[in-house]
Amino acid sequence: MPQLVIEGQIVRDNLLQAINRFMEERKLRYSIVDFHLGARNEDPSSVIIDSDIDPEGMDRLSELLKDKGAWLLGREQGNPVLLPSEKDRTVPDNFYSTTHHPTELFLNGKWVPVRDMRMDAVLSVEGGGVVCRKLRDIKKGDLVVCGTRGIRIHPPTEKTRLEEPFAFMGAEVSSERRTDLAARTLAAEMKRIGAAKGKIVFVAGPVLVHTGGGEAFSSLIKKGYVHAFLGNNAIAVHDIEADLYGTSLGVDLQTGLPASGGHKNHMRAINAISKAGSIKEAVEQGVLKSGIMFNLARAGVPFSLAGSIRDDGPLPDTEMDLLKAQENYAALLKGAELVVMLSSMLHSIGAGNMLGSQVKVVCVDINPAVVSKLRDRGSMQTLGIVTDAGLFVKALDENL
Repeated sequence: MPQLVIEGQIVRDNLLQAINRFMEERKLRYSIVDFHLGARNEDPSSVIIDSDIDPEGMDRLSELLKDKGAWLLGREQGNPVLLPSEKDRTVPDNFYSTTHHPTELFLNGKWVPVRDMRMDAVLSVEGGGVVCRKLRDIKKGDLVVCGTRGIRIHPPTEKTRLEEPFAFMGAEVSSERRTDLAARTLAAEMKRIGAAKGKIVFVAGPVLVHTGGGEAFSSLIKKGYVHAFLGNNAIAVHDIEADLYGTSLGVDLQTGLPASGGHKNHMRAINAISKAGSIKEAVEQGVLKSGIMFNLARAGVPFSLAGSIRDDGPLPDTEMDLLKAQENYAALLKGAELVVMLSSMLHSIGAGNMLGSQVKVVCVDINPAVVSKLRDRGSMQTLGIVTDAGLFVKALDENL
């Protein structure tokens, strides 16, 4: 019978239970020959197992263990299979598809960290290093990692999650939490990151403006807690509309009632910025005098507005080339320690797909399904706050 040596956080992560389930489902016999417990909590443990597992089953077991941050010794510490791409934007059929967890590749006798980790991408070996690349960025001749040999993954542990400063929110999605406590705890984390010169990125949808959170969010920008901003055409248009005409989507922000002729105000706002040339030029010309986009431009905070097929106008600053918009988002998310997502399901999921699992993610939305969908798409580190985005940002600003 083949002997398997498995190493990882076997006790902490209940790996024996997962291995037993795997063996039972495939009707495989196995016995534990030896077990070694790590001396400290962070040290890996190891177990030696005799089993009648075949090579295909060993591949499947290896994949299972990788997802849980463990590995088959000997099998993992072998050089990975590297095959060249035969043409641009393609890879060999048995390519390794990445997770968003920190990953290492065994090269030239040592484990090499993979750069720019993100989910649903491929690994390319370049100049002695390993880079995570999107399929469309692969060029003919690039060496692509295939299969699972020589790959090691380090997912965050439950212990790590419980030690997070806002772990009280937990992994589950619920509206039964105090918004003021959530805002106060997130504010403390933002202060910590800000003091350490870390990077905080916000992703927001137009609901932030509709619910009256624009002024509070502008205050966050002025206080220096917004280091990059991701949004769509709509949030910028309605924010600018609010400054120029006091309405958002034609609704008076003071009375909450439709303004006379307000239905055309968003088009008037687009027209005003187009005449100026851009949002920045509108600020410099004195056309735009307040609001989220005004404060972003005045503070020099980089932002990206991603367009869609439903956009009116759009604004001169809105990127309508989808691939360029994705690249802009990814560039602004690089190096982020905390990403706060405010009522924008599409853009939150898009941004989440670009993040490694070590990045803290907080999603604020009145609809619990938005947070659930974000987690279902793979961003399992997301902590959800189910509440009105405008009210939450006001509470957050008060605590900062």
